[in-house]
Amino acid sequence: MLENEVCSVDITSLDRMCIDSIELVKYARESAMKQVNVIQTMTYYCIGKWIVEEQQKGEKRAKYGKQILKQLSETLNAEFGRGFSVDTLENMRKFYLVYQDRISENLYRNFAVEKSEKASRILDDEKPFALSWSHYVKLMRIEDESARKFYEIESIKNSWSLPELKRQCGSALFERLALSTDKDGVKQLAEKGHVVEKASDIVKDPYVLEFLGLEEKSKYSESELENRILDNLQKFLLELGTGFTFVARQKRFTFGEDHFRVDLVFYNRLLKCFVLFDLKIGELKHQDLGQMQMYVNYYDRYEKTDEENPTIGVLLCNEKNDALVELTLPEDSNIYASKYQLYLPDKKLLKEKLQEWLQEEGEIGGE
Repeated sequence: MLENEVCSVDITSLDRMCIDSIELVKYARESAMKQVNVIQTMTYYCIGKWIVEEQQKGEKRAKYGKQILKQLSETLNAEFGRGFSVDTLENMRKFYLVYQDRISENLYRNFAVEKSEKASRILDDEKPFALSWSHYVKLMRIEDESARKFYEIESIKNSWSLPELKRQCGSALFERLALSTDKDGVKQLAEKGHVVEKASDIVKDPYVLEFLGLEEKSKYSESELENRILDNLQKFLLELGTGFTFVARQKRFTFGEDHFRVDLVFYNRLLKCFVLFDLKIGELKHQDLGQMQMYVNYYDRYEKTDEENPTIGVLLCNEKNDALVELTLPEDSNIYASKYQLYLPDKKLLKEKLQEWLQEEGEIGGE
């Protein structure tokens, strides 16, 4: 019996060692990849700087510039095999022009000119680039500086992959968040990203659910909508934003002989509260708002702990009457009604709308 117990302990210890080893190797690979990304972006930044400086020496810049890129491409590819096409070198040039104020003269000199061992330490201190080269190729194509800064900050905070970054840009996340705040809020988005401090900070209107693959005019049930969301849970969590974790679907609770079910239950770790979603495919009615109020009350009284914040309720609907919602809910309510759309928004239209709104805000502020 004692021998079996010892054997059990050894197996448990071995399992723990295996798990720890896997985690260590993953950590080491991630750390190495981050270091590779930093070195690569720094290298491309410096080459871009040299290209720009060399081009500025030529009298006929356009013709001379193409000649520089062509010759440099042929030289580097002859030395290293491939990876330095004219288009790639052009991206390096643009990269430097977009981020030319990002690197200190001290870092540039130690890294590119002296190739000193001090460069690694300075890189660790300054941390100029935290994303992969592919991320920056996407980011530098964003013309609006505020939007570009926002997407870089959010990519770093949320560890967005390149496809996730492209999706968030395509869904016009910056413009959607900017239109729901004020002028100071837009400035904060560019400087700090999306900061979550209160319930309204985590609620979007509309939610963009193009990834569900449902046709806008086709007939589908609420249960089918729910199933599609759960089939694409990671993408839905990406659309929800920072801090969300999935808790349950069709969460049941009972009062007497009456049974009720909440469609989707999430938890937001930043606000430390439950977030309930009820799905409606038709027009939102005042009874729906009353039902959500009951769900929220139940969670506040029977599910949340004293350390947690009040529950948030979100009615995700296809149509809504804002006046009806405003009249039905008290001003301090933690319940929100948001529309969802099954297609990506018109980004150009949203940009124009944002510019008009910011201009109006400026005129009002100047009065």
